Amino acid sequence: MANPQKDFLFVLIKSLSKSEKRQFKIFASRLETSSNTKFIELFNILDKSENYDEKLILKNGVIKKVQLSNLKSYLYKQILVSIRLNIPSQNIRYQLREQIDFATILYNKGLYRQSLKILDKTKQQALENDEKHMAFEIVEFEKLIESQYITRSIQGRADELVIQAKELNYRNTISSKLSNLSLQLYGIMLKTGYVKSDEEYKYIDDYFNKHISRLDKSKFEFREKYWFYNANLWRSFLVQDFLSCYKYSYKWVTLFYDNKNMIFLNPVFFLKGNHYLLESLFMLKYKSNFKKYLELLEETINDPRFPVNDNIASLSFLYLYNNKLNYHILEGTFAESEYLIPEILNKIKIHNEHLDEHHEMMFYYKIACIYFGNEKYQECILYLEKIINNKNLSMREDLMCFARILCLIAHYELGKDYYLENQLKNTYKFLLKMNDLHEVQKEIIRFLKNLSTLYPSDIKKEFIKMRERFIELEKNTYEKRAFLYLDIISWLESKIENRKISDIIKEKAKLSNR
Repeated sequence: MANPQKDFLFVLIKSLSKSEKRQFKIFASRLETSSNTKFIELFNILDKSENYDEKLILKNGVIKKVQLSNLKSYLYKQILVSIRLNIPSQNIRYQLREQIDFATILYNKGLYRQSLKILDKTKQQALENDEKHMAFEIVEFEKLIESQYITRSIQGRADELVIQAKELNYRNTISSKLSNLSLQLYGIMLKTGYVKSDEEYKYIDDYFNKHISRLDKSKFEFREKYWFYNANLWRSFLVQDFLSCYKYSYKWVTLFYDNKNMIFLNPVFFLKGNHYLLESLFMLKYKSNFKKYLELLEETINDPRFPVNDNIASLSFLYLYNNKLNYHILEGTFAESEYLIPEILNKIKIHNEHLDEHHEMMFYYKIACIYFGNEKYQECILYLEKIINNKNLSMREDLMCFARILCLIAHYELGKDYYLENQLKNTYKFLLKMNDLHEVQKEIIRFLKNLSTLYPSDIKKEFIKMRERFIELEKNTYEKRAFLYLDIISWLESKIENRKISDIIKEKAKLSNR
């Protein structure tokens, strides 16, 4: 039996909305004959099934095993055709593609002037919406028609098309180079993580400058600017230059707000830019701007013009709620944020097919932080164990590491010495296997290990000593990011002053003018 998570047809059918299923059945009824009712039967079986089960499909005897593979492929294609026919008319890319298809039909029928008329109108629309790849495709098609047939459509047409082709090719090449650079920097991030030394910093800087040195930024239009800011952002994240992260994510988001039609044409790019802007503001603890852009993002998502589909709905949930939690963590308003938790858990179920495990685990980590700040340590441990027991997070050792460390501290707060000792051993073993163990992580382990050997009268002195040590580490460019996962300094201060950690963080947030 096939894995339901890997059976593409089953997953596609389960992703359909009620209206899409209704539309498919109307569409399929047009195709229904005595010879092809089987694919409709297969659709109905899979639609009603909770899991993909070939035995259940074959049980009624209508579909034979030898037919199943071809039938599934046919059904998959017909579902996509049905969805394609019912795509909202406001989607400009589908409109452009449809017009190019119409022009191709006319060209194949020898109606060259009609084909050229459609292509010229579609090209103008593509250029107005910054769809330069499609515009280039149209120009190439126009060149084909003009070079094969004497249309005498416009005098000097050949020169005009050659100039357009050169300009569009140049702009598409620049965009491609910048998008390649952005992807390569992202690949470096996945492979080696953030820079850990001056040598690594220099390598990234040289690599980046080598790829952008010959570009004329003064000639950039929307698409080139977008990819330029994108590449700069990934370079900034890699070298942990959070101020630069803010600078380029702000330029990215402002570019969209200055060209509002692009928000609705490129909603995914818009959402990602806002997420990186909010993440940068969180890293800089710039709470006033954080609140401003979070509210603006939510307002834009709720705009009736903002596109709605499964992918965009999932990304909107991911970025909006992730940053709502970040805002409460930044403000220290842990008790006030607990209402978000059931909402988030419910939405995780709704968007389960579209969320990867990493993002789900990030939600669990932040929920654990909310419970920790609210001194609900058992609930905190419950969500941290979901991360610790996950065997598929090898790409995110940092998340696994801090989940274990926060779990250690939560066990310490509960005063469960036996569990604490086991946690220490397990965490220490895990950290030894890590590829990029930071000094902050080493110090936390040493500190917690030593606590059990101290006299009660000496514990406060140890807290004070460790606070000073961590304040120094926070100033280190290659160590400061660790404090974004875990505000160990505020926790130490809460132990020294015998106060709630939420009160410490709230006080710091009020003292900050940003």
